[in-house]
Amino acid sequence: MIVKEYDITLFQAPSFHQRKGYRAIYRLTIKAESHKDCLQTVFSKFNVPDRIPSDFKGRFIATGDIIYIDEGLRGQNYYQLQPGGWNLINRIHIR
Repeated sequence: MIVKEYDITLFQAPSFHQRKGYRAIYRLTIKAESHKDCLQTVFSKFNVPDRIPSDFKGRFIATGDIIYIDEGLRGQNYYQLQPGGWNLINRIHIR
């Protein structure tokens, strides 16, 4: 597979389990082979204390958190972590 760069934005609600008030809390670029690979990389980066960037002010990624993948002209996708894994969602969930 071809490795591409993905522009990633992590959204979290102010409190765990809140469904409204999502805010962009961190942005980064990830090299990955696919969206699935990208989501796994982001999850492991922000859930292993030694891998978390020093300027990150959020909490560990948990159920309900949203990752926005921007591929420029190729499209934009939002994924929310749900009990069964990452699910593609509509932008309307971000308020």
